[in-house]
Amino acid sequence: MSEMSEDERIQLTHGILCMLDEWGISGKNQLIVLGLGDAPAREIRQLRENRPLPDTPEVMQRVEHLICIADALRTTYPFSKRMGKLWMNKPNRKFRQRTPATTMVEDGIVGLISVRSYLDCSYSWDITTSGS
Repeated sequence: MSEMSEDERIQLTHGILCMLDEWGISGKNQLIVLGLGDAPAREIRQLRENRPLPDTPEVMQRVEHLICIADALRTTYPFSKRMGKLWMNKPNRKFRQRTPATTMVEDGIVGLISVRSYLDCSYSWDITTSGS
């Protein structure tokens, strides 16, 4: 993200937060999903008020997974944005009867990878074959 301007980073931050809002993830849990769980509660407000996300490898890795999850949901449900929110909040056997949103909050980066792998079979195939 370092090659992005400040304005582009702010736009990316707003887009990510808007997406998490659409999925029904609370502000506190948004910070957790983004790897900022130790940040004070006011951090989410500051991010919404034109502070960009930290440009750290951990945060950017999470942002990449979130963007790919959103992309996979758009591919899976091309005619209904609402279906993505419904899917994110429906208990799923793959996630031990938890919702995908809860899985991302409770399991951190592993949860993000699990949700992304479930939705994006090419990503799942890539990570399983890259270790061979």
